[in-house]
Amino acid sequence: MTIQRLFLIAAASLGISTAIHAAEQKTLTVAGGCFWCVEADFEKVQGVSEAISGFTGGTVADPTYKEVVGGGTGHYEAVQIKYDPDVVDASTLLNLFFRSVDPLDAGGQFCDRGDSYRTAIFPADAAQRQAAEAAKANAEAELGQSVVTPILEEQPFYPADGYHQDYYKQSSLILTRFGPKSKANAYIAYRDACGRDERVRQLWGNDAPFVPGS
Repeated sequence: MTIQRLFLIAAASLGISTAIHAAEQKTLTVAGGCFWCVEADFEKVQGVSEAISGFTGGTVADPTYKEVVGGGTGHYEAVQIKYDPDVVDASTLLNLFFRSVDPLDAGGQFCDRGDSYRTAIFPADAAQRQAAEAAKANAEAELGQSVVTPILEEQPFYPADGYHQDYYKQSSLILTRFGPKSKANAYIAYRDACGRDERVRQLWGNDAPFVPGS
């Protein structure tokens, strides 16, 4: 009889559980303009299992993409970041978040204008709220300006249609004004044309975590 088998028998006789519990995943919800870009950035972070594009902060249940970007629903384009707190904590994620957006812009983000593209943080609990407030203060100190990104109450989150999930990875072709492109290549062209990385680099310099060359 193996040592492992003896241990299991002894544990069972003593009423000791031998189940191995994986670390409980946590969720952080943020709005940082185009949700494709936020999703693409945070799925690169070690400890993040996935980032889900969707909508939150509005008054309409289960809104469509067209309803949200058309205005009037009050929703933000947002991303739910699923992460392992034993690998990466909310404080780290929030400091990365501020350095991946323009937190001085109250009218949208980069080329995307309107309420649905504003930045915001929706803490899931008191610990995330405290981390968000500290990260915001840190960003203000580093930039030397007031940050307009609000820290709001958590509200229902509605995932966007599958078409929007992992958009930056998709190989299926779509027709653009430059001809047929894969969605992944169209995403890269959009991000570049929108000036996202250029503005983030201008604000944060070498502290911009997701900008190539920073």
